[in-house]
Amino acid sequence: MKLFQKQIDKRIAQYQRELIDTHYKEVDNMYRQIRGWRHDYRNHIQCMKVLAANGDMDGIKEYLDQLDTDLNTVDTVIKTGNPMADAILNSKISLAKARGIDVRADAHIPVKLKMSELDLCCIIGNLFDNAIEASLDLPEQKRLIRVYMDMKSTQLYISFTNFTSGKKLSKSGGIFKTTKGEGHGFGLIRIDSIVERLDGYLSRNSEDGAFTTEILIPQV
Repeated sequence: MKLFQKQIDKRIAQYQRELIDTHYKEVDNMYRQIRGWRHDYRNHIQCMKVLAANGDMDGIKEYLDQLDTDLNTVDTVIKTGNPMADAILNSKISLAKARGIDVRADAHIPVKLKMSELDLCCIIGNLFDNAIEASLDLPEQKRLIRVYMDMKSTQLYISFTNFTSGKKLSKSGGIFKTTKGEGHGFGLIRIDSIVERLDGYLSRNSEDGAFTTEILIPQV
């Protein structure tokens, strides 16, 4: 029994390392795009000056439309007040939008939290990844993820909701089953273990064509 538990712990730890590496790569890619756009800023200005000098207003409008589209793909849309949360949320929102998933997020987090940035990254990253994967089963016009994060008294409240195909998910041993492969199963286990270790509260609910996860983490 102990040997089996050690094997499970080892696989979860490996999955966690791979997950964190993926998150950081996503964040790094987002900021590389931002730096690249800023680097090209002067060239864009010069091009528009040439168009203006030639009186080409249609050309300027088209150029500005292209720049607007390009900038929207890397815009930092969420500013929670916490740098790590900003990085993870914005990278995941960018990833979701690239896959045709609408994201509506409202998040406000203190700069300093009692929980570690590693734990925060694991929770947000896993919740977002699961929501994205579930959303891909739906037609693009029905894909939606809602994210809400804020302080409730002395606790950090985290809520993720994504729409599903309408089928109520089944439970096994009090845990919702995942059909997305063992990595996602480890993701759920990882979230549960972090919340338990931090003396938090976790609730998962599947009904009315939506799946919601709610978490409360004490911060004092």
